[in-house]
Amino acid sequence: MNHAEVGVDKGSVVISGRWKLTAWVYLAGGIVYALDRVSKSLVENNLAHHHPVDVIPGVLRFTYTTNPGGAFGLFGSAPYLFLAATLVVCAAVVAASFGSHSSVLSVGLGLVLGGALGNLTDRIVRGSGLNGRVVDFIDFRVWPVFNVADSAIVIGAGLILLAGVRRATTR
Repeated sequence: MNHAEVGVDKGSVVISGRWKLTAWVYLAGGIVYALDRVSKSLVENNLAHHHPVDVIPGVLRFTYTTNPGGAFGLFGSAPYLFLAATLVVCAAVVAASFGSHSSVLSVGLGLVLGGALGNLTDRIVRGSGLNGRVVDFIDFRVWPVFNVADSAIVIGAGLILLAGVRRATTR
């Protein structure tokens, strides 16, 4: 049975599918944002001014720290750089969300959006203007300490690349 037999316009199905993919972007972004905000609040309330907590001894610990910069503490004295980069990334994600061609791409875009907004919120609420510090707490002890938002951005970027590679190989 095809769409014409059941009285469904093929164009409506395509539009409906695109809206579903667009919804995945914002659903994933909202979940990441909520997880990031809740985890940072819990860590700040329970670990600030306390010793790190070993989750998996020798492998993973929760260590409360804050970071004024970007990845690895870079550019800590340039808060407007982070604002500009976050706004550009968020605008690009919103624009791309309406043309998403796969669920992998949609989820990747959402992870990047939620992570970017989570870290931007830290900068706004934990300092004057945009000079706030981002809360980090996931410590594998062989890598700089990071947070849920950072993880989402990296995983999301990987999914976006994967979706691009998959699309390029199917053409």
